[in-house]
Amino acid sequence: MSESPTKTVATSPATRQSALVTPEGSTTISDTVVSKIAGIAASEVSGVHALGGGAARAIGTLRERIPGARTNHSQGVSVEVGETEAAVDLDLVAEYGVSIADLASGIRRNVISAVERMTGLKVVEVNVAVNDVHLPQDDAPEPTPQEQRVQ
Repeated sequence: MSESPTKTVATSPATRQSALVTPEGSTTISDTVVSKIAGIAASEVSGVHALGGGAARAIGTLRERIPGARTNHSQGVSVEVGETEAAVDLDLVAEYGVSIADLASGIRRNVISAVERMTGLKVVEVNVAVNDVHLPQDDAPEPTPQEQRVQ
């Protein structure tokens, strides 16, 4: 008689343990909370100049000039949040000269660490889209027009 091979039973997502779903109740975390955490964590990584695409950054710049306005930490961040998992998409501008592959790796590490530590959600993916490269001369002040010599 031959023995039958042992079967491996995979656990379904419904049986996965989470600090957010307990017999005493469940905790729901808003998309906004996760996007703010991810945005702050991504912007902390050296080599990230700004989050968001061109239009989002322009609107953010205008918003910051309004007295009493707050910085939008979730600019350039979109998330999907489930009961126990989250996925993060980031749009950003990198500093010139930075290895984009290393930058993306550092961003993933920092975002996953921050979101999982603060929320208890498992981050299943962090997608990084680099939309532009910031050049040092982009920060140079615009030349002031010279006074007219003849009036």
